[in-house]
Amino acid sequence: MLLSFRPVSLSSLNPQIAPLLEKIWGYRSLRFPQGEVIDCLLKGQDALVVIPTGGGKSLCFQLPALTQTGLTLVVSPLIALMENQVQELQAHGLPAACLHNELPRNQRRQTLQRLQQGQLRLLYLSPETLLSPPLWELLCQPRLQLQGLMLDEAHCLVQWGDSFRPAYRRLGCLRQALQAYNPSAKTMAIAAFTATADPATQAAIVTGLQLRNPQHFCLDPYRPHLSLKVQIVWTPRCRREQVAQFLKQQQGSGGLVYVRTRRDAMALADQLNTQGHRTAAYHGGLGASQRRQLEAQWLTGDCPFVVCTNAFGLGVNKKNLRWILHYHPPLLLAEYLQEIGRAGRDLKPATCLTLVSEPTGWLDSGDRQRQAFFLQQQVKLQQQAQALLPKIPPTGDLPSLKAQFPEVELSLALLHRQNRLAWLDPFHYRLLPNQGNPENLKASLGREYQRMQHFLLTRDCRWHYLLQAFSSNPDPTLRCGHCDNCLRAAHR
Repeated sequence: MLLSFRPVSLSSLNPQIAPLLEKIWGYRSLRFPQGEVIDCLLKGQDALVVIPTGGGKSLCFQLPALTQTGLTLVVSPLIALMENQVQELQAHGLPAACLHNELPRNQRRQTLQRLQQGQLRLLYLSPETLLSPPLWELLCQPRLQLQGLMLDEAHCLVQWGDSFRPAYRRLGCLRQALQAYNPSAKTMAIAAFTATADPATQAAIVTGLQLRNPQHFCLDPYRPHLSLKVQIVWTPRCRREQVAQFLKQQQGSGGLVYVRTRRDAMALADQLNTQGHRTAAYHGGLGASQRRQLEAQWLTGDCPFVVCTNAFGLGVNKKNLRWILHYHPPLLLAEYLQEIGRAGRDLKPATCLTLVSEPTGWLDSGDRQRQAFFLQQQVKLQQQAQALLPKIPPTGDLPSLKAQFPEVELSLALLHRQNRLAWLDPFHYRLLPNQGNPENLKASLGREYQRMQHFLLTRDCRWHYLLQAFSSNPDPTLRCGHCDNCLRAAHR
């Protein structure tokens, strides 16, 4: 199903949401399938929602939460993302808040007090905060009415859940575990929202969250206003020259430059600053105040673009983003689709250029080396999990195990992915019988990396290639007409 902007009039909407939609957001209509998703959540049904960036996913869970009694939990992967949404809601006087470890202690205490007193409708938090013992004790209190659990950027459960964010792998047991203490959890709806998920990822999200007969709202990721280009660079010097040429063409418009590591971000930002550009490096090593300041400068245009790792820009609402430059190609096709999706939220034309080393790797082996490094890191994690398996009791609790094996949570997440472990609640597990040979992670990731490489080198329409990978019913005749391959074919 292609993304449709067919408006749904207020008269056809649930009467609970129409007044709030117009008063707070100023909308007199919704895009398909926003109205259908909202109606599903108002009925307390689980849902999987895959809508391209700019399609209005946040509104789909904010409106039902604000028109009902009880608390809706919104799990978000990044502090910048949750703060951005909460600030917009609070500006309208709406009962929303966020919890994370960078908040001052008195602010965290005030938010928890409002939570206990039933004064919040929306609470944004990370999976780690949601599964922290203090908050878990509050959620277990019978007087706290739980309305829903919304997982924003749900692809993180699959992409990050068994690497550096293992708490995602424990979210699936949440509803069942809470039911033993809080009766409202039995009717709590759970919904997953993302802009990017191929059929395999969709199935993994449904299984990982233990969704109950979820309704699926999945639109094709095609964004006709995004022009996709791939440029082969033969040497590191050629890569730098292509960057200089591309930035000159953009004439100071807003964009993002993606690299793969912190070191690359700092080195490239320093180089571009010496050339007269106003930019900075954004990565996980920055302090909280530095990240907030840089995000604000970028959103206001004081810093036209940043050189960043893949976390930056996730869900941030900057509508006039005119270009995305991949200085290094992403490792996964899903990462590429997520990152280009941050451009052109205003539905105006935007350019997405990816620089890639020449195919043989003889003159520039940088891309291959990065791919091999990240693959080696993932394989190392799997080997650690397998080595730890004989030392893990058949049943146990995470806090005790972490005291003995500090890295055990990542190992348990990998075992969970392989169906070798079940979480009884967020803190207690049970090992499961071996169902056969464990997943060959190296081979699986190798296939994913190869799929990305095929995309970079294909002569086919690039949007056609992406739709074949991410759509359940792709149009075999679709050709965008404006990617580099389509333009090259038309010229010939």
